[in-house]
Amino acid sequence: MAAVDVDALKRGDRRALAKAITMVESRLPAHRDAAQALLEDALPATGHSVRVGITGVPGVGKSTFIEAFGLHLIDQGKRVAVLAVDPSSPLGGGSILGDKTRMEELSRRDEAFIRPSPSEGTLGGVAQKTRETMLLCEAAGYDVILVETVGVGQSEYQVAAMVDFFMVLMLPGGGDELQGIKKGILELADALVINKADGASEELARQSRQHYLSAMGLLRHTSFWTPRVMTCSALKRLQIDAVWGMVVDYYLEAKKLGAFDARRARQYRDWMHQLVREMLLARLQSQPALKDLLPRLEADVEAQRTTPYNAARQIVDLV
Repeated sequence: MAAVDVDALKRGDRRALAKAITMVESRLPAHRDAAQALLEDALPATGHSVRVGITGVPGVGKSTFIEAFGLHLIDQGKRVAVLAVDPSSPLGGGSILGDKTRMEELSRRDEAFIRPSPSEGTLGGVAQKTRETMLLCEAAGYDVILVETVGVGQSEYQVAAMVDFFMVLMLPGGGDELQGIKKGILELADALVINKADGASEELARQSRQHYLSAMGLLRHTSFWTPRVMTCSALKRLQIDAVWGMVVDYYLEAKKLGAFDARRARQYRDWMHQLVREMLLARLQSQPALKDLLPRLEADVEAQRTTPYNAARQIVDLV
């Protein structure tokens, strides 16, 4: 793969951005080294965007919402990048949902960049390289980065740890849907947005909002921000402007209190710690001695001839 022109990337060249992301996603060591060199060069041009995580149960209309939301942002003069994390194909490992076909109108806009990223089997469906892809999109001049996750699950904890604002889309309906969502995810949410609030479902959405407000009031939120519950219709493009206004309110308040920059700094630190753990595990798994030692220690632990701690200690000592 030829080198990526970092100046072209910073000018917002779409081909340079796509090529850079492909390099970041590559598993080849040579591409990995080149990608890190590119990220180092691009780093001074990053950090200026607003990063929004969007999740929701299947059928809530995430893609429809993101398209309506993205088009509204473009109307406001913003450039929008959408990182839609797809489940990977078990055959080729590539994305199988095809978000560009589900966001047809948005994908035609020059101000938008949509990148479906295969999850590659990582925990909960969050692509391993999403953080680095966000940095590349920022260097390319995108003002708002939307990260869509596969669904409600463990992945949401990872997304909340890499974005500025975390939004959970909900369906009109009573408390039944709340039972299917982990309490921890609701505690992470900066907002619940009830989609499909139109037609016969409009009144139901208003009733649901009261249910969700009551439920959110029982949870502890340590942030300065009190999570909001809103209704909208992505299909009819109703209240989409109010949802963006809420994100702006959050951004301005967080900036004023210093919470925005503090959160970003904490995320970068945690990212480094996560990479250290991953690199140590990878180095350990590459040790030839582990191939013989691991089965023997597993048998000893199963037979209670040694403790799991002592066995783990012998493995870690190989590093």
